[in-house]
Amino acid sequence: MTARRLGVLALVLILSGCGASQAKRTPKAADIPLVPGAQIAAQTQACDQGSRAYCAIDLVVVDDHYVSSDVLALDESHVLRKHGWSPADGDTSLQVAANSPGHKFRLTYSTAEGDLREIDLGTIGRPWAITYALSNTMFDRAAAMSMMLEVGSS
Repeated sequence: MTARRLGVLALVLILSGCGASQAKRTPKAADIPLVPGAQIAAQTQACDQGSRAYCAIDLVVVDDHYVSSDVLALDESHVLRKHGWSPADGDTSLQVAANSPGHKFRLTYSTAEGDLREIDLGTIGRPWAITYALSNTMFDRAAAMSMMLEVGSS
């Protein structure tokens, strides 16, 4: 009887791993160390359940203590390094990226103006809610960044 239960348990464990195409871990905004005072103005999540499943979140981050988005993005890079994130190349020339300790996450970020320019050129795509929020920050003359956090390579 015990052997039979162990056999059933082993079969359940084997089958539970078959065909699993869920992402390793869904990132959360709380996984990003932000500059003090920064606030999330918009956030969306997208998941691809294909053979290389992943989830990512897009964010618009604003901070009214800054006079420009460039300075906000620069200070964000300092905060990330201070928390052990390693700098990396962005997907485009206007983006910057960073990998979390242990490469659990990859963060790509840019100024609001930089991302809107690349969205307009068709170089990158962002969810409509993010594009709209970025556009609003430009009209409000607010210091803002666009961020995309996805599961890293580890």
